[in-house]
Amino acid sequence: MDFDIADPSLAADGALRIEWARSRMPVLDSIRERFERDKPLAGIRIGACLHVTAETANLMTTLRAGGAEVALCASNPLSTQDDVAAALVADGVAVYAVRAEDADSYYRHIRTVLEAAPHITMDDGADLVTTLLKERPDLHPIGSTEETTTGVIRLRAMAADGVLRFPVVAVNDSATKHLFDNHHGTGQSSLDGILRATNLLFAGKTVVVIGYGHCGSGVAARASGLGARVVVVEVDPVRALSAAMEGFTVTTMANAARLGDVFITVTGNLHVIRGEHFDAMRDGAILANAGHFDVEIDLEALAARSTGKRRLRHELDEWKLQDGRRVLVVAEGRLVNLGAAEGHPAEVMDMSFANQALAAEWLVRDGKSLAPGVHRLPEHLDGEVAAIALKRLGGGLDLLTDEQARYLGSWEMGT
Repeated sequence: MDFDIADPSLAADGALRIEWARSRMPVLDSIRERFERDKPLAGIRIGACLHVTAETANLMTTLRAGGAEVALCASNPLSTQDDVAAALVADGVAVYAVRAEDADSYYRHIRTVLEAAPHITMDDGADLVTTLLKERPDLHPIGSTEETTTGVIRLRAMAADGVLRFPVVAVNDSATKHLFDNHHGTGQSSLDGILRATNLLFAGKTVVVIGYGHCGSGVAARASGLGARVVVVEVDPVRALSAAMEGFTVTTMANAARLGDVFITVTGNLHVIRGEHFDAMRDGAILANAGHFDVEIDLEALAARSTGKRRLRHELDEWKLQDGRRVLVVAEGRLVNLGAAEGHPAEVMDMSFANQALAAEWLVRDGKSLAPGVHRLPEHLDGEVAAIALKRLGGGLDLLTDEQARYLGSWEMGT
């Protein structure tokens, strides 16, 4: 492994962090109890490329409880919590990740996970699957799971090109993932990252949110809740209309560049903040990316317009432009909620990782009957996760009467 656990206090700190997260993840814990009893993953090797956080650690221990052998690497160079990685290694989990690893180490760790010849892969951004497809034609996994919108987009492109040779479960498409993790999780944790890096007062600021999908809508809602004026940039007319009806100003990036104090990209696309936008920005504009890859802010164009940069605070770099203006970039343009903070709260990752565990079980049971391509997790499993989470929040579900069930199942409508 590439992780030094010589300092036992580091692993001890990570263990406490994992314990705290577990106390906030009752859905996954209920699955762990069943897995410990039934061992549905016995004899299965799982290779995971996920953010190495306390919440991910609880997913790994749940999979192990089900009988799986697991190996874990990071899905982002800045997202690894080193104390968590140390605690997992001390507990006997194969972890190949260290915070701020360079690109060579990042991909070497991915290849090391693939050396275990996993029966199932788990991805956050599809880097593990992409590497497998390009470099390991000898591997034939039962299937894979994908956590993110960005990853699902890549996988659908692979399927369309005919190169995806096994089934992938789009965990991101489960309602209990994208309606909660993406909206509530990204909304809160992205602003958390910006706050930790800048100690900014959002009230009274103009915040430009670029992309208004499930993640962007959450970011916009939370920024508005903190008193910011929110401007939305979108290319999709339905999403743009939705933002306008939520009360946000909707305009082009060319116009928004002149208006914003804070810019947050949430698109999954390339160079949505470009050179011409830097040219129009106010002095002191703050830029952060909440999309998976560090390609949304064109840092090469920013460097070409700058005389230099300096690190001002934890994960906050100031770029000095040639005309004297300053542009500040949080977490090097990488995923801000994990680069500058701790990622999503455990409560929301509870549902996402419950879906991951159930997807692994489903692939073991039914994967051989699934065609190569991208699949959704069965709806009844989504409902199972939601019901447990609702109970944890103190809510309860009403039940249809027999009469109501018959009525809903009939095509003869009454008056």
